[in-house]
Amino acid sequence: MDIGSTIRTIRQRKKITIAQICAETGLSQGFMSQVETNKTSPSIATLDNIANALKVPLTYLLMKKDERMSIVRKEERKTTTSGSESLKVEHLCSSKTLKLRLVEFPPGASTGETPHAHKGEEVHMVIRGKMLAEQGEDSALLEEGDSFSWNACIPHRVTNVGDETGLVLVALHLEAEDAQDEDIL
Repeated sequence: MDIGSTIRTIRQRKKITIAQICAETGLSQGFMSQVETNKTSPSIATLDNIANALKVPLTYLLMKKDERMSIVRKEERKTTTSGSESLKVEHLCSSKTLKLRLVEFPPGASTGETPHAHKGEEVHMVIRGKMLAEQGEDSALLEEGDSFSWNACIPHRVTNVGDETGLVLVALHLEAEDAQDEDIL
């Protein structure tokens, strides 16, 4: 773990000196220097004192970099296609188990000719257009601003039944081992 570098970055961003941290925590400047250069690993109690002095949660110091806030700029979004109709899918953001996608449905397009199923849960919000959502024996006609959710292990299908290109925001919650599958929609 790179806790020391995280501590140094926070301390410098907040314009706090090592001396100020040491005065508040009772630690020596030499020890703090070793912590910040990752030459020593402080105890949880010591990390808690440092976190309090920096006014950050202890858990933040313990997080790995890939667990922290992730930003995807609009111009940096990954774009793929999905399904037999090659729906355009913009990958808005992802965590270990949550995927957020923006899916374009041309008029008449669907997630596939036959309903499909996979592990996880999905939440959809219709941003634009008129969509038909089908799962098992349930179906619903949805328009702009409507949302729906389902357990994705039950076969499901979404179809644009309107005259304009539909746009649907989709959040997928998957188990960590299933989250790598980019073609799940």
